[in-house]
Order: sequence, then C-alpha cells, then structure tokens
Amino acid sequence: MLNIKPSIPANDPLANPEQKKLIDEILEKNKNLPGATMVVLNELQSRIGFISEPMQQYVADKLHVPVSSVHGVVSFYSFFTTTPRGKHTIKFCMGTACYVGGMPQLIDKAKSLLGVEPGQTTPDGEITLEVCRCVGACSQAPVVVVDDKIFGRLRPNKFPQVLRSIQDNKQ
Repeated sequence: MLNIKPSIPANDPLANPEQKKLIDEILEKNKNLPGATMVVLNELQSRIGFISEPMQQYVADKLHVPVSSVHGVVSFYSFFTTTPRGKHTIKFCMGTACYVGGMPQLIDKAKSLLGVEPGQTTPDGEITLEVCRCVGACSQAPVVVVDDKIFGRLRPNKFPQVLRSIQDNKQ
C-alpha cells in the first residue's frame, strides 16, 4: 500500500524550521501521557495558533494514531481552528437569548463594516469573526466577546465602538 504524504504549503508551520522545532518539542514532551492527542493538540493550538491539515497528519504519524482520530478531535471542539486567526477575535454568541435579542443583525453589521463572513479573517490579519454557542452571559444578551472582553446588550449602531476598542488597544 502506498503511503502518500500531502505536500506541505510554504506558509504551514511545518515548513518553518522554528515552528517545526516547537511542534517536535511539544510532541516529544507529551507523547507518552495519557490522552496525549488532546494534550498535544491543546498545546499546539495555544502555541502555534492553529492546527493545519499537514500538522494533523504529522501529529497522527508521531503519536501512532489514525489521522481520523486527530481530525475528529480538531473538528469536534470549537476552540481548535485549522487556519490562522487574526490578532483579535470577535465571537458572536448564538445562544437562544442572544439570537432572540438581535444577534443576526449584529453579525450583519460586522460583515458590512469588516467585509468578511464569520469564520474568516480580515485581509490585514487583524480581526477574525466567529460564532459560538452560549457564553453564559444571557442576562446581558445579545453578547459579543472581543478577545476576552464581553460586550453586552449590544445593538448594531454601537458595534463601531466595539471596533474602536480594538483599534485603541493596538500597540
């Protein structure tokens, strides 16, 4: 049986010697732990910022597990991403209270101001839009989470202020 390895794009962390070294260190440090797949993937997400398809294959090979197991974990848990995120992440809560409170209109406003859809990053790499399930701030609905800061009772006409808060925090 042929073992065909996917080609690694030039912008993939595995193609960057420093990042590949970090990936190898994470794998070596955690390979013998119970639940090593989840531990490795968590650390990769945290340190690299995303887990590409070539990285998933690489992790599977190094941990001697099927790539379907690695992909299953990455695709099941919402905190994993397969593409780079922006410097800032705006999450739109789609829990019932937020949805009923006007979240679809907030998402439309964000799309029109930033020119990207949820799941995408602005061309300058600054902002990634995401939708998520309940963030546990139902009394503040509708809620948007910018990085780790919650903006509650938000209306579309106030969304530009959320964007300004990101710009004001740029260094």
